[in-house]
Amino acid sequence: MSTSARFDRGHTDDLMSFLAASPSPYHAVANAAERLEKAGFRQVLETDAWDGSAGGRFVLRGGAIVAWFVPEGTAPHTPFRIVGAHTDSPNLRVKPLPDTGSYGWRQIAVEIYGGTLLNTWLDRDLGLAGRLTLRDGSHRLVSLDRALLRVPQLAPHLDRSVNTDGLKLDRQRHMQPIWGLGEPEEGELIRFVADESGIDAENITGWDLMLHAIEPPAYLGRDRDLMAGPRMDNLLSVHAGTAALAAVATGSGTGTGSGGTAGDGAGADGSGTPSLPYIPVLAAFDHEENGSQSDTGADGPLLGTVLERSVLARGGTYEDRARAFAGTICLSSDTGHAVHPNYAERHDPTHQPRANGGPILKVNVNMRYATDGSGRGVFATACEKAGVPWQTFVSNNSMPCGTTIGPITAARHGIQTVDIGVAILSMHSARELCGADDPYLLANALVAFLEG
Repeated sequence: MSTSARFDRGHTDDLMSFLAASPSPYHAVANAAERLEKAGFRQVLETDAWDGSAGGRFVLRGGAIVAWFVPEGTAPHTPFRIVGAHTDSPNLRVKPLPDTGSYGWRQIAVEIYGGTLLNTWLDRDLGLAGRLTLRDGSHRLVSLDRALLRVPQLAPHLDRSVNTDGLKLDRQRHMQPIWGLGEPEEGELIRFVADESGIDAENITGWDLMLHAIEPPAYLGRDRDLMAGPRMDNLLSVHAGTAALAAVATGSGTGTGSGGTAGDGAGADGSGTPSLPYIPVLAAFDHEENGSQSDTGADGPLLGTVLERSVLARGGTYEDRARAFAGTICLSSDTGHAVHPNYAERHDPTHQPRANGGPILKVNVNMRYATDGSGRGVFATACEKAGVPWQTFVSNNSMPCGTTIGPITAARHGIQTVDIGVAILSMHSARELCGADDPYLLANALVAFLEG
């Protein structure tokens, strides 16, 4: 990627491929890991001893990934520059006893995950994806990306007030999808998934399965200047962060081009790359949409443990760890709200982010976002270096403000954190909308930030 930002359709094409291939957090981290491996990174296990040699490494835990690059000769007290994101999106998830139904319909029992816009899941063709846990404790990713399930809406003849009083959905009674005819049979869903995946059903001891809309991402609009697709909140940031880290580690400067990983750099082996004043890091967590409190969430110890072990592996002490953390900065990258043309009164009248206007700086004085004036300077400097336009988002005072992993990261680890992202419409819908330029502009800004 050049330090002078330009619209690169190849990056957005690659983002669409990444979204389509990542129907669950587990698939998202596997795809991110594959891209990093192509850039020379290697996986390290948390149960193994770590060495302090230079190069790119990553840790996988469930639906989370933490990746970092150590240049040759990096001192133990060198600060980190972190791009933070999350891999999960609001959706419908399969319950432990999924086989249900009545009146001749076979259905699947689901639970609502996160702040889902329920109506957007109605009358869509839905697939099934996630991971299976096998008897030996290993996991197998599964993705049945075809029309298997559907949550049918009630016809207006049977709800005459739906277009006047609004749609009212009961989360328990109205959101159970149909997947066939007949009487339900205990264990039939898992047997079906096992058969489709070439696995012995008797070898499956657990599962984390979720539904996804099978309609692929697509360009939209007269000029194809918009992009519609699933799970942009927040795989758009995961994709940009992965591409940016690979680009910085290889010294290619082209990490967000058509391949979405690294360009023709020397490889993330610690040699042949420019000297970096910081250690660049990608931290993509699970469970942000329900509070981040898990062993793979931002409120867990994963990030702090990885960073500390990196310091110690390079011969550092507690003093080195404290010095490194004191100089560390995190950009918490998550989607935000573009001004909605049909609901402009819901937005702040003086802060109105627009699609294709560049990434947004998210500010809330009550610390729902972690940005302060100093953080604004960090982000502005990165965007200026990259030649990227940027905007500011502030909530309307009459509306509650959402939050991100930003304040959690700042409070848990004591590191400066700045909340940023890309402005979108239809957040938490089964299908969201953004400007087609903005993902590439975000990735350019992230490269400039990681380079310091």
